[in-house]
Amino acid sequence: MMLKSLMMIAVLAATQVGSDPHLPAPVVDTVAPTLPTGLKGAVLIVSKTNGWRHFEHIPHSNAVLADIARELGRKSFTTENAAVFNDRDLRHFSVIVLNSASGAFLTPAQLAAFTRFVARGGGVVALHAAGDDSHKEPWYDNTLLGTTFIGHPNGDDHIQPARVVVDQPRHPVMAGVPRDWTVSDEWYSFSGDPATRGMTVLARVDEGSYRPGKLAMGAAHPVMWVNPRAKGHVFYSALGHEPAVYDDPNMRRVLVNAVRWAAAR
Repeated sequence: MMLKSLMMIAVLAATQVGSDPHLPAPVVDTVAPTLPTGLKGAVLIVSKTNGWRHFEHIPHSNAVLADIARELGRKSFTTENAAVFNDRDLRHFSVIVLNSASGAFLTPAQLAAFTRFVARGGGVVALHAAGDDSHKEPWYDNTLLGTTFIGHPNGDDHIQPARVVVDQPRHPVMAGVPRDWTVSDEWYSFSGDPATRGMTVLARVDEGSYRPGKLAMGAAHPVMWVNPRAKGHVFYSALGHEPAVYDDPNMRRVLVNAVRWAAAR
């Protein structure tokens, strides 16, 4: 019954969504993709979009993430088919990268498989729109986010250079990363500090270095954090709207570290 309801929602949404490539018609995946042979401890890169689609960066960032997996000596598989979230297929992977995966992209059964993956020690690297307000599942919120996305500057202030400040330089994800650096991106704001719900904030954005407007959060404006309570290593970064961010050497170092750390059980 739940699956039929999801399909009906997808059909209804398809009739309402226009030609905006940022808003593709939602699709419920029910047939899993065929995985290549020889996957063991691999990196699963998922850019499934049932919400806002970041078509500007997804092709490039997917390629960068696959290159990072190769750099770490791991095979990878890139897909937009959420039916890969099943116990049989997920056992081939050590880490799942949610690359701006948005909207209600998992069925209840797929979400349950994802939950079991993390419970048995699987790692997660969630990027940018994987933390937007389209993710409503309580487990997803409690495990990956610990806060709620409330918006970002728009108009002339949409993309701004800002200073990222590392608060936990000794954490493995921050290894070799400068204590602060400047990068141009879309700056997410959140309803509160995820640290109040048990997350460990690794880095924040200095609001004095850009114009947050009405979305100012103050000194505690997180952009990267981990969940120390999860059985698997779970990391989230709000950065990643602009394709060039994935070529920034400091951000690439974060991503390399994050995938390596998340893959380590």
